[in-house]
Amino acid sequence: MNNTFHYVYILTSEVDKIRHYTGVTTDIDARLKAHNAGQVPHTAKYRPWHIETAVAFRSREKAVAFEKYLKSHSGRAFAKKHL
Repeated sequence: MNNTFHYVYILTSEVDKIRHYTGVTTDIDARLKAHNAGQVPHTAKYRPWHIETAVAFRSREKAVAFEKYLKSHSGRAFAKKHL
């Protein structure tokens, strides 16, 4: 049985509260450290970040599909309202 979870996460910038970043990972703690260390070019400018929401999936395919949805126009509206 696969015990690995795939996390879809939404980060919020602590210096610019309107800045958010959505991603997927299997190691959420290490990924947050990478974002806050400036190792992710897309998020380096608005460090530090904190995790606003994280959703765990057993299926990588479902996690990637949910991440893709959250990055769409309707997904961003859903996240803003519910997450």
